Amino acid sequence: MATPAPTTPEAPPVEQRPSPQSFLIPEGPITMKSLLEAGVHFGHQKRRWNPKMKQYIFAHRNGIHIIDLQKTLRMVEDAARFMTETVAQGAKVLLVGTKKQAHDTITSEAERSGSFYVTTRWLGGTLTNFKTIQSRIDYLVELETRKAKGDFARVTKRESLKLQARIERLNRHLSGIKEMTEMPGLLFIVDIGKEHIAVAEARKVGIPIIALVDSDCDPDLIDYPIPGNDDAIRSIKLITNKMASAIIEGQNQRIALETEEVEIPIEDTIQEP
Repeated sequence: MATPAPTTPEAPPVEQRPSPQSFLIPEGPITMKSLLEAGVHFGHQKRRWNPKMKQYIFAHRNGIHIIDLQKTLRMVEDAARFMTETVAQGAKVLLVGTKKQAHDTITSEAERSGSFYVTTRWLGGTLTNFKTIQSRIDYLVELETRKAKGDFARVTKRESLKLQARIERLNRHLSGIKEMTEMPGLLFIVDIGKEHIAVAEARKVGIPIIALVDSDCDPDLIDYPIPGNDDAIRSIKLITNKMASAIIEGQNQRIALETEEVEIPIEDTIQEP
């Protein structure tokens, strides 16, 4: 009888690291552990740093600045508190993040919190020339209304395609602010270097800014800077999720306050005979 060939033992399964897209936001408040797991502490290379970030740098390793997460933890809570208070007073928030790593997170968290958002390209004058931007929004709404009524079916195919392309182009830049009929009361920004025009416009018109500020940025430009990695998807997800939850908390506080104001005590409705 032939001796059976020895079987090669099955290799143990390789541990799969979760992709940034599948990173689950931990429930509850942000902790040092969640900041570490999200890589919020990784800054940029030393040669790219902004000296104004010195107070937020803990150390440097292998030429990379390490952000002081003790300060990040405190400042993210301060920012969230301000966010909640501002929204509770009736302000609407505009979330801005046009870099690839921020696009999906900004969109989903803005939709979750009922906020406005910009994720493609910041249009110059969005805040400083709001009337012009509003006229483009009005035009987009008009085109979409015409399409819904069937007006596009009554023009030539070529003209219909042109109008449809115009709708798509306008929506690409305006869909997140289509319902923004007045100026926002607060901005949350990911990567103030890339979004420098948005920062400049907000400062010019006096709108406060909360932002995720990396080691290569100027924190003095921001009312509530949150020192942290603005390139890693996990880091962006964690901080943006916290800000969106703060928005929702502010909305709930405002609803509760309005409910209290309209309630009439039962005893006040009873008329003495």
